[in-house]
Amino acid sequence: MPRRRTRSRLLASLCAAVLLGSGLAAAGHPAQAADVELARNGGFETGLDSWTCTADSGSTVASPVHSGTSALKATPAGNDNAKCSQTVTVKPDSQYTLSSWVQGSYVYLGASGTGTTDVSTWTPSASSWQQLSTTFKTGSNTTSVTIYHHGWYGTAAYYADDISLTGPGGDPGESQPPAVPGGLTAGTVTSSTVDLSWDQVSGATGYNIYQNGAKVRAVTGTSATVTGLASATSYTFQVTATNANGESAKSESVTATTTGGGGGSGDLPTHALVGYLHASFANGSGYTRMADVPASWDIINLAFGEPTSVSSGDIRFKLCPQSECPNVESEADFKAAIKAKQAAGKKVLISIGGQNGQVQLSSTAARDAFVSSVSKIIDEYGLDGLDIDFEGHSLSLNTGDTDFRNPTTPVVVNLISALKSLKAKYGEKFVLTMAPETFFVQLGYQYYGSGPHGGQDSRCGVYLPVIHAMRDALTLLHVQNYNSGPILGLDNQHHTMGSADFPIAMQDMLLTGFPVAGDQSKVFAPLRPDQVAIGLPASQNAGNGHIGPAEVNKALDCLTKGTNCGSYQTHGTWPAMRGLMTWSINWDRYSNWEFSKNFDSYFGG
Repeated sequence: MPRRRTRSRLLASLCAAVLLGSGLAAAGHPAQAADVELARNGGFETGLDSWTCTADSGSTVASPVHSGTSALKATPAGNDNAKCSQTVTVKPDSQYTLSSWVQGSYVYLGASGTGTTDVSTWTPSASSWQQLSTTFKTGSNTTSVTIYHHGWYGTAAYYADDISLTGPGGDPGESQPPAVPGGLTAGTVTSSTVDLSWDQVSGATGYNIYQNGAKVRAVTGTSATVTGLASATSYTFQVTATNANGESAKSESVTATTTGGGGGSGDLPTHALVGYLHASFANGSGYTRMADVPASWDIINLAFGEPTSVSSGDIRFKLCPQSECPNVESEADFKAAIKAKQAAGKKVLISIGGQNGQVQLSSTAARDAFVSSVSKIIDEYGLDGLDIDFEGHSLSLNTGDTDFRNPTTPVVVNLISALKSLKAKYGEKFVLTMAPETFFVQLGYQYYGSGPHGGQDSRCGVYLPVIHAMRDALTLLHVQNYNSGPILGLDNQHHTMGSADFPIAMQDMLLTGFPVAGDQSKVFAPLRPDQVAIGLPASQNAGNGHIGPAEVNKALDCLTKGTNCGSYQTHGTWPAMRGLMTWSINWDRYSNWEFSKNFDSYFGG
């Protein structure tokens, strides 16, 4: 696969922003007799009331605090700088002083919408509480300003307390909170997410979302996706409208029930080992008979079903010819061995694609041929389901296909349709897995549909529409954490293969979710932990990106226990993460079963 250039945030950009901020700091002016305190809940004693933090980056903490019992903690992540703000009513042509106490690195305090010169001040490092202060004058028609804090990309959390804005009070006639939002409806529902929308309220500057009575999000638009929900569970939602004068009463409620999750994962072990078996070809690893696959392997993907031509959609599977694999078993013995594996609780799937199996379902005829031919393979061998291992240019995005939630490119739309047809045909026990490469998934965090090659690569993040559309039917996503260039993680740092750091950062993105191409309105929702496995080569012979057992265990420790994470800080801990996938069973046998023995040892067999 082609090499990819990396892009990193230039230090000069940070320096430029810092210099701009520092030039705007000024000493506060003495309060006048008519001055009043205008910031609401500046000490965060009532949580985040009156404050809106981007990307759910803010929370309140009991320590450290400057005064009282609470303070703000806000954590930048990826392309979000953890901006927390509120809009305040002011008088035109008036002088105001803004101040706050802060801790952390690169903490900014500012005001926008002043009608004159918007101001900000900052500190590069405050190991203990430090006061920031600046002043501004409002314009001749200014009646409201937005005050805010934010941090910097890729830095640690910052803290703020006792935020104050003093000056002449606003017009008492403008002191009413907005009306109650109407038209709250629930849209698309998955096993872990609910889409909500509501009517715009005149005079509102933001909206709060309540889940079962508790506030869970603050947004500025009139729609949002609530994530992190349990499958097959009923939730009640309400919204309120906010502005500089307060919060409205809660709207009428709407109830939505998440789907059951599905994906044929109910009878898999809590932690599963997935491997590819070279069934149709031989290479340096040698041929392994189905009956000789050890009991360690819970899902066995037959590699590969391949198309008769790139655009036919007609998939065929044949055992390795005896001339190439002298020890190949007979068809009858192969089928009997599959049944024996299934009787022992194992799953056997047909994997479509691979490095040489390019499949382009560019027409409905190709889509229908795909469904028909894959069904024939599943039925003939009595298989449990399907693994999608499309590589090369099997999937790409047309110009203008910019929303992964509503794809328009035929090869993507037809693949989704085909997978839904197969799921409908075989029902709840149908096992569906996917093994995309990192730039098909995680690179969508930076790019979507136009890659880092000057817009020539339309494959960046191209699996995201397929994963999103099939997430309720998806048993496992095991992204290939190998054969990859550097990928930007949620810490805004590039991560490269060769240590536990790479799979830790890549899995954190899948389990946390991320804005696609940096667009906060198009967030790829996190997958359930039981839908995620780490994909790695079984040995150094199997491909780039191999890491030894010690590094594999560090990645498992970090993601399932929260320990051994190194310098990367994950956004959670997921004990139920499903396990490991490897290329391949054959290469693991070649290496004396090092990969599978380590898996059994780690998870207790």
